[in-house]
Amino acid sequence: MSELTIYSDDNAQPVYSSTDGAEIGTKLADIGVRFERWEAGQAIDANSSAADILAAYDAEIQRLKDEQGYITVDTISLASDNPAKDELRQKFLSEHTHSEDEVRFFVRGEGMFYLHVAEKVYKVLCCKDDLISVPANTTHWFDMGPQPDFTAIRLFNNPEGWVANYTGSTIADQFPKFEA
Repeated sequence: MSELTIYSDDNAQPVYSSTDGAEIGTKLADIGVRFERWEAGQAIDANSSAADILAAYDAEIQRLKDEQGYITVDTISLASDNPAKDELRQKFLSEHTHSEDEVRFFVRGEGMFYLHVAEKVYKVLCCKDDLISVPANTTHWFDMGPQPDFTAIRLFNNPEGWVANYTGSTIADQFPKFEA
């Protein structure tokens, strides 16, 4: 189940929490973050190919491409038996930004986004059927958990621009990790 927890950035005590998708979307929209729930246009499962997954969500993908100008779309999957899972998890656990939007739609599985905006940390648990779009230059970090198992659709304006620019802050160390 999707969940939003908001903290003051100087205290890891929650000041707000909700599992209501509409409330999550409203709170995140207030800081410029898009949060939506999508449904597949055709049946898909864990064995579906990338082409089948993209076809199942084609209408939603095309809507975002038309609205935001995204030009590249792909899928990414990570399983708990991946030998590089620990290295991949560590790569995004520190606060960073990107020069373009970070758009993820969870086809299956889950992951945790932490957004550091206006002296608050927004911890967003994204699950199957959740889309999150973190605007370019928003400070954040991502935790896929110690046993990652997800498939996500990614949309890009410019894949070369999607590079983590680390802030050097240690704020991510002050908040609970995702332990799914």
